[in-house]
Amino acid sequence: MKSLLYAFAICLLLAAAGTTVQAEDGKGFRADLTGQVEYAQKQILDLENAIPQGKMTWRPNKEVRSISEVYSHIAFANYLVLKLAGVTLPEGLTIGSPEDATKWEKASTDKKVIREQLVKSFDFVKTSIGSMSDATLENMVDFFGQKMTVRSVLLGLLSHMHEHLGQSIAYARMEGVVPPWTAAQKAAEKTMK
Repeated sequence: MKSLLYAFAICLLLAAAGTTVQAEDGKGFRADLTGQVEYAQKQILDLENAIPQGKMTWRPNKEVRSISEVYSHIAFANYLVLKLAGVTLPEGLTIGSPEDATKWEKASTDKKVIREQLVKSFDFVKTSIGSMSDATLENMVDFFGQKMTVRSVLLGLLSHMHEHLGQSIAYARMEGVVPPWTAAQKAAEKTMK
């Protein structure tokens, strides 16, 4: 139990250290959230980069998403959740039905295509958060049948990113890929001995 609490504390410290991108005013909820998104983005992109192209179609069983589908799902959800929060989507991007998610997830298994989708979607998230006012965060929106503030929706978006980051870590490890930050930590520990 102590090791679990210690690991959790380390994760919180790392997350706090990841708050490098700031909203326009450099403080407050939007700045904190943007920093947390930046942290999740870095880990997701670093892990996606470490997965070999030949492993992108791997899935633990036929009933769940493949590695490529998980990353595409993250990108799609970044847009979908912001749309539900009242943000206008980029020109040329339409999300109108649940089938759009499936189409998006199955559109490509190419690492370069998926990485570009992820980067663009994370940039859109950070730009959208940075352009919101404090008053906008208090707006009530319908989020899958529940009324909640835009702030709550954005917290849900961050949670979604971390949910699928965890899934991606498990998938990578099942395929023998060590997360880059873990590999770097182990290498640093070896040099300190």
